[in-house]
This record gives sequence, C-alpha cells and structure tokens, in this order.
Amino acid sequence: MTYSPPYPYPPAPAPVRRWWQHPALVIAALIVLPPVGIALVWAASGWSQGKKILATVLAGLWFISPFLGDGDAAKKGGEDAKAAVAAPSSVPGAASNPTPAASTSPTAAAAASMPNVVGTSYGDAMAALKTAGIGEAAVTLDDVYLDIDAPTHAKAAADGDWKVCFQSPDKGGALPAGAKVRLDLGQWSEASIVKQCPAAKGTTYQIPANDPDQKKPSPTKESSSTGGSSGTGGGGSVYYKNCAAAKAAGAAPVRRGDPGYGKHLDKDGDGTACE
Repeated sequence: MTYSPPYPYPPAPAPVRRWWQHPALVIAALIVLPPVGIALVWAASGWSQGKKILATVLAGLWFISPFLGDGDAAKKGGEDAKAAVAAPSSVPGAASNPTPAASTSPTAAAAASMPNVVGTSYGDAMAALKTAGIGEAAVTLDDVYLDIDAPTHAKAAADGDWKVCFQSPDKGGALPAGAKVRLDLGQWSEASIVKQCPAAKGTTYQIPANDPDQKKPSPTKESSSTGGSSGTGGGGSVYYKNCAAAKAAGAAPVRRGDPGYGKHLDKDGDGTACE
C-alpha cells in the first residue's frame, strides 16, 4: 500500500505586503490626505469593492467639508450684512422723519433771541445777555454822546453808572451762533447836568459847553456899577446857581468882576470862583 501525502502540491507562498499597503497607513492617509488615501485604497489595498467605495465616499466628504462650511458661513455673513443695511429703511418713516435737532426746540429758540436791555445798567444788561447765551467777547461797547469816549467792559463794570441807551440787534432779534451784539452806553451820575439818553446816538454833547459851535450869551452889564447891584460882585444879568452850572456854560473859573461872579461861588473869598 502506497502512502500519498495529504497535499500533493506545496502551498503557494503568501504575497509580501508592502509598507504602503498596510491598512493603518491607508486609513491614516484617508484622514490626513484624503486624495492620497483614496488612491492607495484603489491601487494597493486588498479591500473589497464595497469597502473601497465606502472609504472613498467618506474620505471625499471629509476632504470637502471645510470648503462647504466656509461657503455657508460666507453666505450667511453676506445675508446678515444685507439685513443690517436694510434694517433702518425697514422701519416706517425712519429715513423721512429724522429726530429733530436740539436747536429747533422751543427752549433753544427762546435762548437765541435778543433780550430788551435798553434803559438798564451795564451790569444788568450783561447778565441778561449771558442768560441768552451771549458772552462778553461777543459784545461791543460804544458811546452815545460826542464828548464821551466808549468804555471798556472792565471800566463799565467798575464805574457802575453806565446805562444802555441803544442796542443792536433790537429786542427779539435772532442771535445765531457767533452773533455780535452792540450796546451804546451813556454815563451820568447825580451831579450830571444831563441824566437821560439822547434822542439819537452821536448827535449831541452831554455837556453843552463842550460843543464848539455853541454861542455863549452876551451878558448885559450895568453901566452904573461894576460890582453889580445885587452884591454878587459881578455885573450884568448872568447868574450861576453853582459851579456845575458855571462849568457847563464854559465860564469857569469866574473871577470877581466877571459876569455871573458871586460870593456863593467863591467859597474861599480869593476873588476866583469855581477854580
């Protein structure tokens, strides 16, 4: 009896697996570099047809997913930007009915009108202008008489006897930003001869004697006595109640024998009054 070996032909040797055919390497390539991994799956792996198709689909989706996400985000961002631009116009009347400016409010309009300061003192006038929003730098001072110089703000405030005769703008005039105001002032005290504003600015003298065109009266002297019959020491009909009147008439100083001289004017009796 002849003994037959169980395998008449020796088994074929198993194929040698290359390093790039290792499943772990192929899977890593599918994750890190999907195009390379897909190429290895179809070219060198021993996977079945179904596994190759599944691996290709999954790797392809993994590869393009970042691009799909960026596109969706960009699309969404664009839609959000359009919505933000269109939002103001979507509110009815938003563009055609803007919020009124503060300057058009009744309070602002009232504060921007010129108050009436004629007849008031310099201090009261400046206080009223300050309330209306006009500062000292925007106010120009001028005089009303031909023989009085315009004061500075410091002098007018220090003297305390300056009065407002005229103003510009007039009462109720508009005072926009940067507006200029002019106050025409007159100065008089209890001792002043003229204590009121003139009818027009720059037409008269507060002290008439300062007018170069004024003609002084020619006194009528009494020929019978150089001393005068009234005992005043001066001849004629000229009489000065006090030195202020004599100065206003341009007669000061009044010497003994001059028209208008009187002992009531010559306090020290030296013969010269209203020195």
